[in-house]
Amino acid sequence: MFESSRRALLGVVAVLLATPLFAAPSIPEPVESTFWSAEVQRGDLPPVAERLPRAPQVVDLESRGRTAGVQGGTLKTLVSHSKDIRQMVVYGYARLVGYDANYQLQPDILLSFENDGDKVFTLRLRPGHKWSDGAPFTSADFEYWWKDVANNELLSPSGPPDFLRVEGALPRVSFPDETTVIYEWDQPNPNFLATLALARPPFIYRPAHFLKQYHGDYADPAALAEAIEDVRARSWASLHNKLDNMYQFDNHELPTLQPWMNSSSGKKIRHLFVRNPYFHRLDPNGIQLPYIDVVEMEIVSPGLIAAKANAGETDLQARGLDFRDISILRKGEADGGNYRTLLWGNAVASQIAIYPNLNYNDPAWREVLRDVRVRRALSLAIDRDTINKALYFKLAKPGAMAVLPASQFFSQENRDAWALHDPEAANALLDEAGLTQRGADGIRLLPDGRPMELVIETAGERQEVENALQIITDDWRGIGVKLVMRPLDRDILRNRVYSGETMASVWYGWDNGIPRAYTSPAYVAPTDQVFFAWPKWGQYYQTNHEAGEAPDMAPAIRLMELLADWEHATDDEGRSAAWIEMLKIHADNVFAIGTLAEAPQPVVVNKRLRNVPEIALWAWDPGAHFGIHRPDEFYFAPDGTN
Repeated sequence: MFESSRRALLGVVAVLLATPLFAAPSIPEPVESTFWSAEVQRGDLPPVAERLPRAPQVVDLESRGRTAGVQGGTLKTLVSHSKDIRQMVVYGYARLVGYDANYQLQPDILLSFENDGDKVFTLRLRPGHKWSDGAPFTSADFEYWWKDVANNELLSPSGPPDFLRVEGALPRVSFPDETTVIYEWDQPNPNFLATLALARPPFIYRPAHFLKQYHGDYADPAALAEAIEDVRARSWASLHNKLDNMYQFDNHELPTLQPWMNSSSGKKIRHLFVRNPYFHRLDPNGIQLPYIDVVEMEIVSPGLIAAKANAGETDLQARGLDFRDISILRKGEADGGNYRTLLWGNAVASQIAIYPNLNYNDPAWREVLRDVRVRRALSLAIDRDTINKALYFKLAKPGAMAVLPASQFFSQENRDAWALHDPEAANALLDEAGLTQRGADGIRLLPDGRPMELVIETAGERQEVENALQIITDDWRGIGVKLVMRPLDRDILRNRVYSGETMASVWYGWDNGIPRAYTSPAYVAPTDQVFFAWPKWGQYYQTNHEAGEAPDMAPAIRLMELLADWEHATDDEGRSAAWIEMLKIHADNVFAIGTLAEAPQPVVVNKRLRNVPEIALWAWDPGAHFGIHRPDEFYFAPDGTN
């Protein structure tokens, strides 16, 4: 079965494969898990030595200050929406390549990878690797996705994802043998590997053996018609897409490579995720990861997460907790709670950022919001020190939306740009912008005579946002601007922003506040509608100019030029130069109005839970929140242990 793989792999790997399984000193003898022992004894599941890849990933615990653990236990955690069960894919963080603790890319699901000038990427799979149902995981799964999903017009009307397009050209993809996949471009694609490591990865592979049952080119017509009828799907493509939800993680029948697999599909209050018997990681003592057998994820109201954490109803929690919850958590801890409250750093560029919508449908307001003097004035009017004192006990860092000191591109000048409280300068800028007329209530008037009532829509999920906006309401009234806050459901908010119906919105700053030279600056250019300041420019890029609007402001156009410069750069010096100018453009133009950054993120941890880092960053990308810290290595110490 592995003959072709032996020919393709590097010499050192070939030597490993030629020896008896686990005979190499670096691969310990595997230990059967008690969780699956009954299934193994009945013959329903192969023994662990046959379930692991021939070259499993043996994790290095000692170098990261961790201890070898024991299998067992159920870890409880909380989420606030049913669709948030996808966090198990985020936290599990099994990726083809992933970031290590130093934010360097390393092979994970892959055995290895080779990068030739950012043009040719050779991906080597682990021979003998299996999906969670025991089916082989091979290059055929990559081939199925590329040929039958990504390039099938019924399943993917827009074609393969954008990160695979370089100057509009798609790669040449080949599959020389069952453990080798090659992506090749004529021009560099320096963001390819980093994209595979995202918190929400693109999944350039699929469990072909499972999904072919629902694909019109492979399935038995009668059986497929029956399956379509059973779920009342419109077509086989609709059915296929419904079942092909590797990120949503809500189909327990869909095989996975994550450390835990969903065992409870459908709408439930509690979802259970059990250990993947074929997971590819092994600890130095031969114990197959994850250590924890079951993760129980309970869906609760957002407002109850802190209270439930305080009551000891979660073993590991950061999602749904804000800085304001620290006092009640610390009190519960002091009163005999069974948890510790860690304070991690936060990697978002701003805790609270206001996004004037430069693509707002109202022409008069759009012109006002596009005037950089107006955006600068709104920023200068905010008393960030008061917000910091009232909400963060002065532990956050006031400033504009900018990258954090942990990034090589941090600049105090950018953080201070148009962010020092100066109402007099703010008033002067608004006067200079022609907004000199005021109503009887002191609110400035737009050129068409309407009062300058700036409606800011929020997701209504964070009390700290509403508290900050209350302070900003008073600040802005002092310069003749009336702030109107409108809480909405998260999905409704996003849809309104994307369609241009929202005047302004509030969200976090950039998820990645710690970029390096190798980090693609696409998220600081108008390439995605999720940056709420320019949703229609993002749509224009994302749909290959079929929807949205082309950027028509010089700074935005320059951002796109610099993104192209980064993509064509051949060294870190060139990439860094692009980053530095792009961040300067953001600082000058105030596309998003940042408030404060670096507020500590509370992390509640059961006192018996081990290997959770005391000091760490809570980051979406890069990092996948808990993912980069490898929750599969967390374990419960025996009862009675503190």
